[in-house]
Amino acid sequence: MTLIYYFSHHTANACLFPVCALHHVAVTTVEGIGNTKSRLHPAQERIAKSHGSQCGFCTPGIVMSMYTLLRNKPEPKMEDIEDAFQGNLCRCTGYRPILEGYRTFAKAMMSSSLFNSSEFQPLDPTQEPIFPPELMTQSNKQQKQLCFRGERVMWIQPTTLKELVALKSQYPNAKLVVGNTEVGIEMRLKNMLYPVIIAPAWISEMNAVQHTETGITFGAACTLSSVEEVLRKVVAELPPYKAEVFQAVLEQLRWFAGPQIRNVAALGGNIMTASPISDLNPVLMASGIIHLPLISPCSTEGKRTITMDEKFFTGYRKTIVKPEEILLSVEIPYSKKGEYFSAFKQASRREDDIAIVTCGMRVLFQDGTNRVEEIKLSYGGMAPTTVLALKTCKELTGRDWNEKLLQDACRLLAGEMDLSPSAPGGMVDFRRTLTLSFFFKFYLTVLQKLSKNHNGTVSAAREDELSSLEDGEWRISWSCVLLQEVPRGQAVEDMVGRPLMHVSAAKQACGEAVYCDDIPHYENELYLTLVTSTKAHAKILSVDASEAQSVPGFVCFVSAKDVPGSNITGIANDETVFAEDVVTCVGHIIGAVLADTQEHSRRAAKVVKIKYEELKPIVTIQVRWLRSASASIKRINKGDVKKGFEESDHILEGEMYLGGQEHFYLETHCTLAVPKGEDGEMELFVSTQNLMKTQVLRVLLCRNCIVHFGLCLINVSFNRTGRPVRCMLDRDEDMLISGGRHPFLGRYKVGFMKNGKVKSLEVSYYGNGGNSVDLSYGVMDRALLHLDNSYNIPNVSSVGIVCKTNLPSNTAFRGFGGPQGMMIAECWMSDLARKCGLPPEEVRKLNLYHEGDLTHFNQKLEGFTLRRCWDECLSSSSYHARKKLIEEFNKQNRWKKRGMCIIPTKFGISFTVPFLNQAGALVHVYTDGSVLLTHGGTEMGQGLHTKMIQVASRSLGIPTSNIYISETSTNTVPNTSPTAASVSADINGMAIHNACQTILKRLEPIKQSNPKGSWEDWIKAAYENCVSLSATGIPDLGYDFEKNEGKPFCYFSYGVACSEVEIDCLTGDHKNIRTDIVMDVGTSLNPAIDIGQIEGAFVQGLGLFTMEELRYSPEGNLYTRGPGMYKIPAFGDIPTEFYVSLLRDCPNSKAVYSSKAVGEPPLFLSASVFYAIKDAIYSARKDSGLTEPFRLDSPATPERIRNACVDIFTKMCPSAEPGTFKPWSVRV
Repeated sequence: MTLIYYFSHHTANACLFPVCALHHVAVTTVEGIGNTKSRLHPAQERIAKSHGSQCGFCTPGIVMSMYTLLRNKPEPKMEDIEDAFQGNLCRCTGYRPILEGYRTFAKAMMSSSLFNSSEFQPLDPTQEPIFPPELMTQSNKQQKQLCFRGERVMWIQPTTLKELVALKSQYPNAKLVVGNTEVGIEMRLKNMLYPVIIAPAWISEMNAVQHTETGITFGAACTLSSVEEVLRKVVAELPPYKAEVFQAVLEQLRWFAGPQIRNVAALGGNIMTASPISDLNPVLMASGIIHLPLISPCSTEGKRTITMDEKFFTGYRKTIVKPEEILLSVEIPYSKKGEYFSAFKQASRREDDIAIVTCGMRVLFQDGTNRVEEIKLSYGGMAPTTVLALKTCKELTGRDWNEKLLQDACRLLAGEMDLSPSAPGGMVDFRRTLTLSFFFKFYLTVLQKLSKNHNGTVSAAREDELSSLEDGEWRISWSCVLLQEVPRGQAVEDMVGRPLMHVSAAKQACGEAVYCDDIPHYENELYLTLVTSTKAHAKILSVDASEAQSVPGFVCFVSAKDVPGSNITGIANDETVFAEDVVTCVGHIIGAVLADTQEHSRRAAKVVKIKYEELKPIVTIQVRWLRSASASIKRINKGDVKKGFEESDHILEGEMYLGGQEHFYLETHCTLAVPKGEDGEMELFVSTQNLMKTQVLRVLLCRNCIVHFGLCLINVSFNRTGRPVRCMLDRDEDMLISGGRHPFLGRYKVGFMKNGKVKSLEVSYYGNGGNSVDLSYGVMDRALLHLDNSYNIPNVSSVGIVCKTNLPSNTAFRGFGGPQGMMIAECWMSDLARKCGLPPEEVRKLNLYHEGDLTHFNQKLEGFTLRRCWDECLSSSSYHARKKLIEEFNKQNRWKKRGMCIIPTKFGISFTVPFLNQAGALVHVYTDGSVLLTHGGTEMGQGLHTKMIQVASRSLGIPTSNIYISETSTNTVPNTSPTAASVSADINGMAIHNACQTILKRLEPIKQSNPKGSWEDWIKAAYENCVSLSATGIPDLGYDFEKNEGKPFCYFSYGVACSEVEIDCLTGDHKNIRTDIVMDVGTSLNPAIDIGQIEGAFVQGLGLFTMEELRYSPEGNLYTRGPGMYKIPAFGDIPTEFYVSLLRDCPNSKAVYSSKAVGEPPLFLSASVFYAIKDAIYSARKDSGLTEPFRLDSPATPERIRNACVDIFTKMCPSAEPGTFKPWSVRV
C-alpha cells in the first residue's frame, strides 16, 4: 500500500497563535525560505526588486502571505493575490509596487519602467523546503494528550472527545481555545487571565464535516477557512435555491478579518464569543433553526441540543450555554424553494475590519406567491447582543412583498431598532439608518428574484435602483508610472536618475534587517514598562507600588523622585519626565516598572495603584482655552480685506473640521540603553528622527528606526540600576501616550466674483495642541503659510490659534500643518464654485498662481510648474470625457453615485526655523578604493540612504557597488537636524556632495599626474593624504510673521491629482476607482523611490481624509488604541487604477543635482478623493431636492457619507437634540 500525503499551507499571526498549539505542525518563517547569503526566494526577490519594501517592518509578513499562496497555488490568479493580502498592512508604500511585483506570478505581465521582470528568477516548486518526514509518520500514530504549564496559565491539548469531557469536568471554568483570536487579545490587551486553557483543535469529532438531508454539519473546531472551502464546493454543485444561506455565509466570510485569522479561528468560537458585532451570528440566527449539540460532563443525559434563536444570547458576551457544556457542532441548513436570504455588513474599512452593523435577512414565501410566510431579520451592532426584529417580522408575516410592505417595514424597524443617543460605539444615527438601508437592499434583491422566478408576474425593481445591489465584484488593480528619461550620454555607472533598488530591501524581505527590538538581549538586561494616568486631568494623591514588588522578577519602580536632575523637559519646558502632582492627559507618564522580563514588567505595572482627585478636563477645540494671550496666536495679513469684500459679488461663510491622525508606524517606539563601563558612558539605540535631542544624554545609534521617542525615562532607569534597559511599547501604549496630527477647526469668510475669482479671504485656524506646546506653534505656522494652497488671493486676513487641552500633546506629522491649511482652502474653493454654478475645475484653474506672483506671505514664485502639472493631469486623466460619463452614470443610478475632482498642491520646502536647514556628512575613502558614507539623516524607509549613495556615486564618479553606508550615529556626525520637513535628501545630499568635492579637490594633483589611472590607483597614491570630512550646507532662509517679509521656503514642490470615486448612498461605502497624479520632483535622484514616496504619501493621506478617525470619550479617554478600532488603508483601498507621472524637464537649481523634496508634498493630493466623494454626495442630495452647499468634515468616513446623503431613510432616524444627552465620543 502506498501512502499519499496531502499538505496545505496556512498563514497565521505569530502575535496571536500560541506556540503550544504548534506541536506536530511544521512552521516556516521568512528566514526559512531564502536569505541574502545564498539565494532569495522569488517571493522575496520580487518584492525587493519591484520596490515594494520601504521601512521593511511589514515586508516579512507580506512575503509569507505570498509564499503561502504560491505553495498552495503556484500559478495564482490576480484575485487570489489580492485576497491573500487582506490581513496585511503597510504604512509606507501605498501597496502599488507590491501588487505590481507579485502580479508577475499571475502571468499578468505588464511592462514596468521601474524593474525588469525578465530578470526575476522563476518559481520552482521542487526547490521548496520539504515537509518534515518525522511529522508525516506522526499522522499514523496515536496522539497523546499534551500539557504545558507556565507561571500562571496551563495549556492542555486533549486528543479525544472523552479526554475533553473529562478535562471540562475537572476544570468547568476552563476556556476552550482553537485559534486564540479572541482569548489572545483579551489576555494581551484587556488584562484578562484564564488559568486553564483547553485546546480541542485535534479532536476528530469537532473537526468533522457531515452532509445531511437538512444541511451541512461542521464540527465546532472547524476553522472558518475550512468552512469557506467546503461551502464554495457545495455552492458550485447545488441548485441556487438550495444554497441561499451558504452564499450569505460566504459573503460574510469574504470580508471576515483576513486569511491569517480565518485560517485558525473556529466556527464554534465565533458563536460562543457572543460578540454583538459578530459577522456570522446574525446570519446563523436568521437562517432558520440552527441546532447546536452540546455535551456536558455534569448532565445525566450527557448531551442536549439547543436552538440558536432569540433566546440564545442572554446578555453582552453571554449565551444560554452553561459553563461546563461543550459545543460540538453547528448545522447550517439548506434553503428551500421560495426562500431568499441575504447578509450585509458595514465597517469603517472593507477589508479585515470589525462590523459597525451587520445583519442576516431571510424570507420564505407561500408557495407560488409573493406573500410572506415567514421572515427573520437579525442584526448585530444594534444592542449588547445579536438581536431579532421580532415585532417587525410579526407585522410583515402574511403581507405581500411590495412597496407598502417596504414602507411599513422601514417604519417598524426605525422604531424597533432604536438606540440611545449615548449608546456605546457611537454613530447612532448612522447605525439606525443602516438597519433600514440593509432592509431596502434585501427588499430589492428579493424583488428581483421574485420577478425572475415568477416570470414577471411580480414587478421588478426600478432600473436606477439595481446598482445598489452590485457589491461583490473583484477589483483587480492596475497601475502605470511615467518616469523622466535619463539624459543621453549619461554613464552607465552613474546611477542618479535611475531606479536603484532600496539598499535594505533584500535584507528586509528576508527578515535579516535588524530593528531596535531585534538587537539580542544583553546580560542582566531589564525591561521597562510605563505606568500612565487613567485620568485626563487630576491631582495625584498617592502612588502605591507595593503590590508590584510581589511580581516575580520585579526590580524597582521609578518616578519623579528618582530623576537625578530637573524633572522639567519639553521644547517649551512645559512637560515633565514623570508627572508629580498633577496629570494633564490620559496616558501621562507617572512612573515606570523595571523587571527581568517584558511579561513580568507588564504584570507589575498593571498592579501599581494610583489615587486621584479628579479635575474637570478640557478636550475639545471649541473650548479654546489658549496657552497664553499672545504667544499662541499667529497672523498673516495682506492687502485690504475689507475693501476686497466690498468689491466682491458674493460672500460665503462656513467652517470645516479636520480630525487628527495616528502615525501608526509599523514599528512602535523602542529604546535600548547599554552601559559601556567607564565614566558613566551609555550607548543608546533609539527609534528617532532627531538624534540631536538625544546626544545630550549619550552617544546614540539609530537603527532602521521610525519616529522620535523621549529618552529621559530610560536615562533615569539606567542611573537607578546601572544595567541595560529596554523599552518597546505595545501598539495600544504607543497610541495612548504619543501625539499625532493636530485636529483643526477652520472658519472662513471668502469674497468672490460671479466668475469665481477670489477677491478676499478671512480665515481662522484652531489647532488642538494637547497638553504641552511641543511643535504646535510650528505646525500652526506652516498651516498659515499654506492657507492659500495654490491660489492667488489678493487680500488675506488670517489668524492661527493653538488650543491647550487635556489630550496627549500633538506633534509633527507628515505635512506638518500644511495639509490642514490647504484642506480648508479647498473647502471654501469647492463651495464657492457650487455657489457660482461653475465647474469646480474651471474655478480652481482661474485662481491658480502664475510664474512670478507673490504669495500671501510675499515670497516670489520662481520655477512655477504647477500649471504644467495641471494641464498634463487634465489630459492624462481624460478628465472632461470621464466627467460626461460620470454625469450619465449618476442620471441612471439612484443609490450609487460617482464623483471626480482635480486638486493642486504647492508645498514649501525648508524648515521654517532657519538654523535647522543644515546637515553633516562624513566620507571615508579606504586604500582599496571603497567608500564608507555617514550622514546626519535617519533612514526610516524613505530611501534616504539609497539616494545618498547615488549622490556620492556621481560626485566621486565611481560605481555604487564601491560605496557603503553606516548607521546614523552621533559619534560620527554630531548636531544633526531632524530628518523631517522633506529636506533630508536636499541638506544631507549637499553635505555629502561638498564632502566629496573636498576629497576630489585633494585628489586633483594626483589625477593630473596620472590622468589615465583608475580610481583605485589614485586612492592608493593618495594614501598618505588621509581623506575625511564633515561638511554642511545652509540655504539662505528666514521669515518674519510680524512684518510679513522674508523667505520662509527655499523652493516649492508642485503636484496635481485627479481622482474618481463611487459611493454607496445607502451604506456610505466608497470605492476609489481611479487616481492620476502628476508630480514635479525636479530631476529625480531615484524615480523608483520618488514614486514610492508619492504613492505612500497619497495613501497615507487617503487614510487621513477618508478613513482614519481618532475617537475620544468626553473624559478624554482614547477609544481607538489599536488596529481593532483604528483603521489605516489596506490593499483594497487604493485606487483600482493608479497612474503616477513625474513631470519632465523641470530641473530645480536649489537642491542637489536639480532634485526636489518628495516626502510630504504629495500627501495632500489625496484630498482629491475627499472632494470627489463630496462631488458624488452633491449628486445624491440633488436627487433628494437639495442643491445648496453642505458641510462635510474630514475624514469622510462611511458614517459621514451616509448621513450627508439625505433621503427618506435618514429622515426616519432623526438625531437627538444636542445637549439632551451625553455622547459616547466627542470631536476633539
